[in-house]
Amino acid sequence: MKPLVLEQVSKQYGEKTAVNRISLEVEAGEIYGLLGANGAGKTTTMRMVLGLIYPDAGNIFYQGRPYSQEQLSMLGYLPEERGMYPKVKISDQIIYLARLRGMNRKDADRNLKLWLEKFNISEYYNMKIEELSKGNQQKIQFIASVIHDPKILILDEAFSGLDPVNVELLKKTVKELRDGGKTILFSTHRMEHVEELCRNITIMHRSNPVIQGNLKDIKKRFPRERVIVGADQPIRGLETVSGVQRVEELENGSGYAVWIDREETAQQLLHYAMKQTVLTRFELLEPTLNEIFIRSVGESNE
Repeated sequence: MKPLVLEQVSKQYGEKTAVNRISLEVEAGEIYGLLGANGAGKTTTMRMVLGLIYPDAGNIFYQGRPYSQEQLSMLGYLPEERGMYPKVKISDQIIYLARLRGMNRKDADRNLKLWLEKFNISEYYNMKIEELSKGNQQKIQFIASVIHDPKILILDEAFSGLDPVNVELLKKTVKELRDGGKTILFSTHRMEHVEELCRNITIMHRSNPVIQGNLKDIKKRFPRERVIVGADQPIRGLETVSGVQRVEELENGSGYAVWIDREETAQQLLHYAMKQTVLTRFELLEPTLNEIFIRSVGESNE
């Protein structure tokens, strides 16, 4: 039985459709990517999963059961807009939030100290949110979302605004939660994070799910149209090869990125380049998720 299942879920606000018949399933031990431009319906979907708003049609199941107050303790949520009280002590806030999720004070306090130690910020126990840097405030917000050991975790832009060191720290932590069997619904605008963390995705556009499934299988449905040609010597006339659409020299001067109109052009390109010099690299690249996203929903945000 899958921990989180959405079946044909829709949400309407007056004449506006916010979410239109989305279905998805998330396994235990999986990070599922939910993607889309601003206004595509991602946040509405997550709020329905959390029980903050109710769908107008369709069903949401948690461990095979519909939403109820009893399900609340199994859910954790890291919102895109952070919501900690700036002038309240961290320990008071986190313990209070944990108790709302059904924990007793002793267990909440123990878990808080363990998480603070994990993030190397134990000294923040008695500090106020406003006394911390933005990155450390986000760590505290993350702790608030996992303090009660939820089975299902909703992460909305979990890494936004963080420096590279803290991004890696939180990514490592999210992977550990996944490996520990958590079910994670993950939304972000950073496609490289999705490629690293997610096995299955849904891309939404104007309230509709437009691409869904295994990320590797999705990539196979899109043509490979970019070739990296590496060489120690300049290669002349790559743009003259039939089927080549654009050629750009790599920034480090180690070769060229070549865009082609069909995969067969790569063989012609290879033979042409090898006549001029010894190649250090020749790779026909699969499309990036960012390229797939732009092809699917267009370049403009809503």
